This record gives sequence, C-alpha cells and structure tokens, in this order.
Amino acid sequence: MNKEENVQRLTNMVASFVGHIGKKLPDDVVAKLEELGRQETAALPKVLYETMTKNQNLAVKLDRPSCQDTGVIQFWLKCGTNFPYINELEALLKEAVVKATFETPLRHNSVETFDEYNTKRNVGKGTPTVWWDIVPNSDQCEIYAYMAGGGCTLPGKAMVLMPGAGYEGVTDFVLDQMTSYGLNACPPLLVGVGVATSIETAALLSKKALMRPIGSHNENANAAKMEQLLEDGINAIGLGPQGMGGKFSVMGVNIENSARHPSTIGVAVNVGCWSHRRGHIVVDKDLNVVCDTHSTWAFNG
Repeated sequence: MNKEENVQRLTNMVASFVGHIGKKLPDDVVAKLEELGRQETAALPKVLYETMTKNQNLAVKLDRPSCQDTGVIQFWLKCGTNFPYINELEALLKEAVVKATFETPLRHNSVETFDEYNTKRNVGKGTPTVWWDIVPNSDQCEIYAYMAGGGCTLPGKAMVLMPGAGYEGVTDFVLDQMTSYGLNACPPLLVGVGVATSIETAALLSKKALMRPIGSHNENANAAKMEQLLEDGINAIGLGPQGMGGKFSVMGVNIENSARHPSTIGVAVNVGCWSHRRGHIVVDKDLNVVCDTHSTWAFNG
C-alpha cells in the first residue's frame, strides 16, 4: 500500500473503533457494573443494574449505540515522533468521526458556539477535541477515544485553592460537586480528579484520569490513599444506580497529579457516567493495532 492508502486504512480503523465504543462498554466497566450489582441487596438497585446489562446486550444484538447521547468525541494521543502518519492524524481523526457518525450512527452533537447551529456531522471548530503528548524516538501512536456526553460532563468544574486549604480543601471541592451534580450524571460514576497548579493543568489531568482502567491506582501512595477515601466518601452519599439510591455512587475515583506552585492548589473534577465509553488502541508504524479496553473489537479493514 502507498501512504495515501494507509492513511485511509487508519481512518477506517479509527472510525470502526469509535463506532464500537458507542455500542459496547469497555471490559473493565462491564465487570465493575456486574460486581456492584451483585453487592446490592435492595430490590430497586438490583433491578437497575440488571436493566443496564440488558441495555448493553440489546445494543450489541441490535447493533446500535448503547446510549442515545453519543457525546462529543475527544481524543488523547500519545504519539511517537517517528510515527509515519503523525502529520495526517488531525485531519484523519476528523474524517473518521464523520465516517463513524453516519455508519454507526452517532447522534449529532457538535453545536457551533455563538452561531448556535448543529453541524450534523459531529465535527466543528475544535471538535473532535484532540490532546497531544509527543513521545520522542517512538514509531507508534496510542489513541484514547472518549465520548463526552452531556450528563456526565455537567459536574465538571475546576478552581484554584489557597494553599492553606490543603488536601481537605480538595476533598471538600470534590464532595461538593458530587452532592450537587452527581445525581445528574447517571451514576455509578467514574470520577477523575486532577491536582496541579492552575485550572487548565488540573482540568486536563482530571480528563486523563478518566482514561485509566477502573481499579487502577495512582503510583503515589498518598494519592492512592486519597482515591480510596474519596471513593468511600462519595459512596456514602448513597446515590446508587441512576440516582435512585443504593450502596454505591461510583465505580471508582482516579487522581492524576503534577507538581504545583507553593502558593496554589489547582483542582478539577471530570466525571464519566455508568455508560463510560472510552477506548484505547496502540497502532504501530505498519498499522498493526492492539486494543486493551475492548476484547470485543477487531479491525479487519
């Protein structure tokens, strides 16, 4: 194949993957929902978890999205400087989203701000959103894809705390958001928390935290302890599945952090709903692809 044909193959690959994550949840999310359902004792939450499973099975059987809100598509790239298609990625990701929109199909969710019209193609100014991490001396590209739905996006917030607020202030901030808006985000939730210097650095870290597998932990022991404490605290709110009450409010809490300015603590929250549609693939220079989030996906194009 020449380069033009390979670019089209990569476009088709990404379109296929985006369409699949709209129809099938990641393996870890499926396993966690089943685990939470087994641990509930009250009748209503058990029925709701059973309904979630039926919904997922029907989405696969009927070959359609598992939630009507297929979100705004977002990509996080960890791309090697020697990946042969690095210069074409931005354009092909946009083309892949358009292709997935009509083939899957996906709901039209890209509204141009200020002009206030729907592009009806899921692409527009800045959409799909693409965040880049450049990896020196690598010839592969990791692609994280995420469907940012309206409900799960609503609790998102960032602010900068005075240093005296400490990590108690971080805890208060997260719990305030969960008690105020967690109900609207279709729990049980995956909560991403970013801790850094300023609002934009904390916000991006909180988004990246949502890409981590459920059950994973921050490599810093203190941050990992805080993940567990926040999970316990949010569960104690008792949101339950779909906010109808139950033992669990979250599937987990993931914290990503960086060093900070001594005079500030930037903190942000991002939330994924129970239908947490994120995926991860690794593509090498020859366009061989490995997916570690969905055992149900394979590309045959």
